[in-house]
Amino acid sequence: MVPALLWIFSARTSIRIHPIDENEEPHMKTDSEIRSDVEAELKRDVCLADPSDIAVIVKDSVVTLTGFADSWLDRYYAQRAAKRIKGIRGLANNIQVRRPEGGQPTDAEIARDAAAAIKREIPSVADSIMVIVSDGYVSLEGTVEWHYQRELAQKAIRGVKGIKNIVNAIDLKPAWARSS
Repeated sequence: MVPALLWIFSARTSIRIHPIDENEEPHMKTDSEIRSDVEAELKRDVCLADPSDIAVIVKDSVVTLTGFADSWLDRYYAQRAAKRIKGIRGLANNIQVRRPEGGQPTDAEIARDAAAAIKREIPSVADSIMVIVSDGYVSLEGTVEWHYQRELAQKAIRGVKGIKNIVNAIDLKPAWARSS
């Protein structure tokens, strides 16, 4: 049996990508290959401020990120970078958020900064979203009309210093549902 070939055709040329063999097993990356790929991706990610305090552990193609990040946003960027690696079957993000200089901001400072960030990003619904902070853990509550507003609220506060985790409990209630 002759293996099939995958071809890409364009207006000017055709390119042979690779042979397809139904009997061939796909190459599974080893844990050390995955670890090296994740570490390289963390260093390559320009959004991540300082990946030097992040350790990567891989067992059975499941990646665990540990260590410290300066903000919740850096924790998120590290997770996003690791998810880009092929061959990962699972991902656990155990990165702890700490504030290197000046200590941990108070919950009141975090709530004030988060509320200001939401007002800057989506002023039309900022008054309908409440920020609740307990020991650096933020919960967003309230009601908005559209899902994108719910997502924008969470995205807006990712860069606020001192946030350890965010729970988005904002309810969706379309305008037509409110009137009935």
